[in-house]
Formats: sequence, structure tokens, C-alpha cells
Amino acid sequence: MHVHTIHSGMCTVPVMRSFCRECYTEPEALYEGLKRLRMDLVTVTDHDSIDAAEPLRRHDDFFLSEEVTCTMPSGTGIHLGVYDITEAQHVAIQRRRQGLRALLGYLDEQGLFFTISHVFSSLTGRRDAADFDWFALRFPGFETLNGHMLQRLNRRSAEMAAELGKAPVGGSDAHTLESAGRAWTEVAGARTKKEFVAAVRGGRAGVAGEAGSYVKLTRDVLRICVSMAKENPATLVAAPLALLVPLVTAGNYVTETVFGWRWAAQLRRSRRAGTVGRQPDASPAV
Repeated sequence: MHVHTIHSGMCTVPVMRSFCRECYTEPEALYEGLKRLRMDLVTVTDHDSIDAAEPLRRHDDFFLSEEVTCTMPSGTGIHLGVYDITEAQHVAIQRRRQGLRALLGYLDEQGLFFTISHVFSSLTGRRDAADFDWFALRFPGFETLNGHMLQRLNRRSAEMAAELGKAPVGGSDAHTLESAGRAWTEVAGARTKKEFVAAVRGGRAGVAGEAGSYVKLTRDVLRICVSMAKENPATLVAAPLALLVPLVTAGNYVTETVFGWRWAAQLRRSRRAGTVGRQPDASPAV
């Protein structure tokens, strides 16, 4: 329920965004890899893209989803997983994603199930206290197992989801083929896509698989670097910078740990004060 292909676009790291992709996995290779891992259904959540659908729509066990980049009323950025959509709905979603209110209105109107991705991660930048009020009041699902987030951060998301009665979703958030399908969402007894999606929406799904780790993230970043060099040999001039990857990923997890601890502590204080889930500010969206 959270996995990427080559259609997720360019990476967001300054400088590298001009020549390095988020992911180099081709859709068909991803599909075949997930089926080898015995996934009964397959979806793809590329960043603001459904281009992976073209080679995969012929499979009866594939359904279309995407990870939407959206701007909150506070001006912060988030990622939403939006599931089982049509191409026309994708176009409408992309037209509205710069403002949360317009986007949520459309998702509700269409009856689409959606989640907040990596709740306690700094991946999309800063958070605002009001963001969590929006998550509590308007988001039907939380990603409670992300295959690249540390276990303690996943646990905080799961605890918040349980407290608020949110539907849990899990996924690998894989940007390499090797990590795909290592975390997943499952529904006991579901026989069809319709039954599966309905059960997930109703909060009757379970999540399973691996959380993230320093070794896993470092390995995947290095794999992306290798794929980048294969696609564009000119980038080999930057190969010595790969020696810095272990330091960069270590710094990332320190930042993630501090970020998650800070917001979990603030939310605990808010719960004691009874202010979690208050009505968000009604001012115009940024």
C-alpha cells in the first residue's frame, strides 16, 4: 500500500534533484517482484503520478493508487496515500492538491479512502500543531507501519491511530526493488479487491512486515546511486561522494528520532489538556 516506481519523479535533495530519480524500479519488475513475495493484490503509490498504470492495468489483481503531495492550511507539506482511484480522479486530485480543504472536499465527495503517510517523520519538512488536528478530525486512515521508518516512530503512529479510531495501513515505502513488499497490509478472508479495500476502509486490516533501520536505508540509498550511474554514466564523477552516504543516513535517523520524540511529547501534553482533535482554524488555505 506504499511503494514507488521510476514514475515517482526526481529526488527532492538539493542539487541531486537535477539528475537523480526517487526510484529506478520499472513497474513490471515491481509487480513481478511483489507476486514472488506472494502478494495477492498489487497497487503502486508514486508521487503525484499514475504513469505506472499503463503497463500494469492488464493485471486483474492490480488497482490504481497514488501518494499525493499536499499543502496544509499551516503551509506545511504532507503526503497522502489515496487508494483505488480512476484516471479521472487522479486528474481532479492533482488540480486540488495545493490546498488541503479543496482536496479533502473532493476525496469525501468521491468516497475515496486516504491516509496520512509517515505521520511522525520530517520527510516532508516541518509540522505544525494544527496539522495533527486535521489528521485527527479529517483523515480516515493512518500509515502505522512504514518500511523505512524506525520502529519507535511507527509505534507512535499506531498508538495515535488506535486512540483516534483510524484505519491502519502498512507499506514498504520502497524506492528499490529489494525493499518492496517487506511491509504490507493484510485482510483475513478477503477474496476480492473490493472486499479488501472495504475492509481496509473499515479499519479491519492488519499490518505486518519490517520497519526501517539504519542499515536498510543506507543500503537502499547506495542502490539508488548505483542505478543512477547505470542510467547516466556521467554521474560517476560524483562516485566518491558515496562514501558520505552512511554519514548522511545516520544524520537522517538522528533527525527523525528527535522530530518524532518532540511531536509525540507535544501530543501527549495536548491530550492531557484535551486539545487534540480541536476544530482546525477556519482561515483560508495557504
